[in-house]
Amino acid sequence: MAISGAGPDFFSRLLGRKGQMVESDSALPGRSEYPFTIPTDHAVLGTPLRSTPETPWPGDVEVMYLGMGCFWGAEEIFWRLPGVFTTAAGYQGGYTPHPTYEEVCTGRTGHTEAVMVAYHPEQISTETVLRHFWEQHDPTQGYRQGNDTGTQYRSTLYYTTAAQLDLIERSVSAYAPALANRGYPEITTEIAPADDHHFYFAEGYHQQYLYKVPNGYRCHSSTGLELPAF
Repeated sequence: MAISGAGPDFFSRLLGRKGQMVESDSALPGRSEYPFTIPTDHAVLGTPLRSTPETPWPGDVEVMYLGMGCFWGAEEIFWRLPGVFTTAAGYQGGYTPHPTYEEVCTGRTGHTEAVMVAYHPEQISTETVLRHFWEQHDPTQGYRQGNDTGTQYRSTLYYTTAAQLDLIERSVSAYAPALANRGYPEITTEIAPADDHHFYFAEGYHQQYLYKVPNGYRCHSSTGLELPAF
């Protein structure tokens, strides 16, 4: 049953601390470096998780960062798409440097669970990446996604180029009225430049989790919406 007027503010009251964005001066302090080892290569694609002088990414690769709820299922969606070079699970949009999963789960880092998607735009268009984003989760739920509740499950889009931003704005203009026509509330997706929101890699066991644990947890509240173009 739909809850009348149920938006981010409603769920903040319902969930308590984990349903409210932490203030920067109240966030956990974090640390100056990762407290765990990040895998070198993608477990499925065999490509480097990070571009380094020793293992540089191809020059045509673009990157976008997507928050769609639990990053296990979200990452799986994108590594399966032809033209995607590599993906990684991580934490983004918060205050605590180099957080751990346990810290993010307290709601006191400000991070959302995000997926880095590095792709070849000549092989898979930015429009296609965005279509999978909008159509494979519910971008109207605020600080939750399906059964998962808290600020770490909020919908986010962090872009790295002006062209990506242009397409994101066009996609919002297409999906917002289509969702409203189906009775969904306003889109709550946080859209911002990735330069303002550092992406921190998650622990190694989170990377390509559903490849390692095929019957593992998947949680996305798809709206069932499919648009031919935007």
